[in-house]
Amino acid sequence: MEIVLASPRGFCAGVDRAIEIVEQALRRFGAPVYVRHEIVHNRHVVEDLRAKGAIFVDDPADAPEGALLVFSAHGVSPAVRRAAAARGLRVIDATCPLVTKVHVETQRMAREDYEIVLVGHRGHVEVEGTMGHAPERIHLVQCVDDVASLEVRDPSRLACVTQTTLSVDDTREILDALRARFPSIRLPRKDDICYATQNRQNAVKDLCRDADVVIVVGAPESSNSNRLVELAAKSGARAHLVQDAGEIESAWLEGARQIGVTAGASAPEVLVQGVVARLRALVGPTARVRALPQVDEGIVFQLPPELR
Repeated sequence: MEIVLASPRGFCAGVDRAIEIVEQALRRFGAPVYVRHEIVHNRHVVEDLRAKGAIFVDDPADAPEGALLVFSAHGVSPAVRRAAAARGLRVIDATCPLVTKVHVETQRMAREDYEIVLVGHRGHVEVEGTMGHAPERIHLVQCVDDVASLEVRDPSRLACVTQTTLSVDDTREILDALRARFPSIRLPRKDDICYATQNRQNAVKDLCRDADVVIVVGAPESSNSNRLVELAAKSGARAHLVQDAGEIESAWLEGARQIGVTAGASAPEVLVQGVVARLRALVGPTARVRALPQVDEGIVFQLPPELR
């Protein structure tokens, strides 16, 4: 039995930055620090920050007037920013810069009088934030079938952006369908799907060349983690999403010769190592652990000015 670790896996630069922002704010300004929504989609990260003095809220109205509020990595709509300002909240923005890029592009397209197609998942907090930047102009498309039923005012003034954590392959199919139905549509000049999402999906494809089973460490709410599970399953592996080692079932491993392990962009490495230890305990001490060659993604995002 062999356990193979994907590379890259786990934290991306945007998640690293968001967590560091909350920790730095707690050190510099003291507890409590309020955080709008979970800073990233991982309960272990959230519980650790809560123990240090972070308080997670869904609405700026839930924070006392004048308090310090951090916006999560997923980004927020202008309406949320206005609500925070109305309460006199001090704000530090932990929005991932790659999400901010999509927001800026959405606003620019709206100013240029385009209708906008947003490819994404309904209800995801990143999608809600992006839609809030041009609510009267955005159409949400979740799949190829949605493209067929899409009604727009002027097909010649149509543009597109995407959620950053989608399946690269599925998104390409949707963009191809949009281009076929609306030949004049203005597609993203550069793929909106973030580098970390793309790299982790490529790493899963590498895993699935030989792995019978793939374990993805991540949260059920994590879009990029769910896409890794879907991709592994499409590639023919028996794929499972776990939040930690305690969720692994021994029956999953029956008949497997190789088990692949990866993690979504908001899952810390300590959880991956816990999964490896659990797998070794289940399959026996003869299990070999091998890591695929390390990939240096070479991306670091600066902290906001308030914390430099």
